[in-house]
Amino acid sequence: MTDTTSERQQLRARIAGQRQALGAAERMRAAQGLRRSLEQLPEFLVDERIAGYWAHAGELPLNLAMAPMAERGQQFHLPVIGADRRLHFAAWQAGDAVEPNRYGIPEPAIRDRLLPGNFMDVVLVPLLGFDRRGNRLGFGGGYYDTSFAFLKNETRPASPLLVGIGYAFQELDALDAEPWDIALDYVATERELIDCTAPEESPA
Repeated sequence: MTDTTSERQQLRARIAGQRQALGAAERMRAAQGLRRSLEQLPEFLVDERIAGYWAHAGELPLNLAMAPMAERGQQFHLPVIGADRRLHFAAWQAGDAVEPNRYGIPEPAIRDRLLPGNFMDVVLVPLLGFDRRGNRLGFGGGYYDTSFAFLKNETRPASPLLVGIGYAFQELDALDAEPWDIALDYVATERELIDCTAPEESPA
């Protein structure tokens, strides 16, 4: 596809509208499917520090995938927006206090120990669109690309593992990558886990 700025804005608006139109039952079924998809990824089951997001504006909820983490000895983290347009991560569990950030998205109220992205093992990344090569259509703020720019010259997959999270209908045929974009290693939807680092199959 041709990725002009106006086309990306139209895509964002269309997909955001589709997400917000989903009913509660559809979201719950999708959350169940997402958990099954994520549990196909060994790192998600064994790595210590897992970063996610607080679902808003119709994003696919992480609550069911998060539920078993404490029993496995894992620590869930939520992003906190820094003044430098970078994300830092604070440990959080259900019941902990939150407060809205500048966009109205809840962040942990207790931030005794904010960790940079390179301290995370797996990062569940919200998105508006994706393709199977790991290209991501975000919200346009550049927070994730800036925060994980250190992965740009790494052989992927590396640490942390970047796993995009979205509904299957958010998949696009292809997205043109910008020079500053940081590719995803995997995408997990309610239907499947997509390995974006696997070599592309040559046409027969």
